[in-house]
Amino acid sequence: MISNLAFIRPEAKIGKDVIIEPFAYIAANVIIGDGTWIGPNATIMDGARIGKKCKIFPSAVVSGIPQDLKFRGEDSTVEIGDNTTVRECATVNRGTAAVGRTIIGNNCLLMAYSHIGHDCIIGNNVIIGNSCALAGEVGVDEWAILSAGTMVHQFAHIGAHVMVGGGAKVRIDVPPFIKADRDPLSFLGLNSVGLTRRGFEKERIDEIHEIYRAIYQKGMNFSQALEFVEKEFKSSPDRDYILEFIKKSERGIIRAR
Repeated sequence: MISNLAFIRPEAKIGKDVIIEPFAYIAANVIIGDGTWIGPNATIMDGARIGKKCKIFPSAVVSGIPQDLKFRGEDSTVEIGDNTTVRECATVNRGTAAVGRTIIGNNCLLMAYSHIGHDCIIGNNVIIGNSCALAGEVGVDEWAILSAGTMVHQFAHIGAHVMVGGGAKVRIDVPPFIKADRDPLSFLGLNSVGLTRRGFEKERIDEIHEIYRAIYQKGMNFSQALEFVEKEFKSSPDRDYILEFIKKSERGIIRAR
C-alpha cells in the first residue's frame, strides 16, 4: 500500500508489496526492494538502494549528502541490504569520491538517532545502538554490537563479533571477538557470551582466548606477539582473521587496560 499522501518522484523504482506511509518523501534516484516498509515522515534521498523487507522508521533520513567539506556533488550511493531496520531519526549519508558508496549489510539494526557517515562499510547482522555516531570511512565487521552513545573516529575499523560498551570513544581499531570499554578504550577480554550465542563451540572459543592471551598478556609488544601466534598456533579462519586484521591496521589496535 502506497499512501496518496506520500511524495514519490515518478522515476523512483519501487518493488512489490512495498508500504509507503503518509508524508514520506522518495527522491527520483531511489530503488526500494520488495516488501519494504517506509514509515511516515521518512526521507529517502537520491542514491538510496534499499533491499527487501527493510523497515525505515519515521523521521529517518537515508542517503543525505555527506557532511564532508571535500564533497563536490559527485554521484554516490547508500546501499542497504535485506531485512535491515533503520529506526527513528537515524541518518545514513551517501558516499563521496573516496569510496563512492556507503554500505549497510543484511539483518542490521540502526537504532534511533544513530548516524552512519559517508563511505562507511557495515557488515551483516550488526547492531548500532541509540545515538551512536560513526564518522566517514569507518568499517564495522559482521555481528559487531556498538552500545548506545558510541563515537567512532574516521577510518577506524571494528572487527567481527566485538561488543563495544556504551559511551565508548573508538579512536583506533578494535580487533575481532573481544569486549572493549573504558576510557581510553581498552581490551576487556573475549566476547565469550556473544560467541556462544553465535554458535561457537567451546574449543573454538578457547583457542581464540589463548591467541588473545598471547597478544595482550604475555608481556610482548604487538610485533612479537603476532610472530608468536603465527608460529605457535595452527592456521585456522579465526587465527588468520585476527592476524590479518592487526597486520592491516593503519591506526593501531586498542591496548589492554
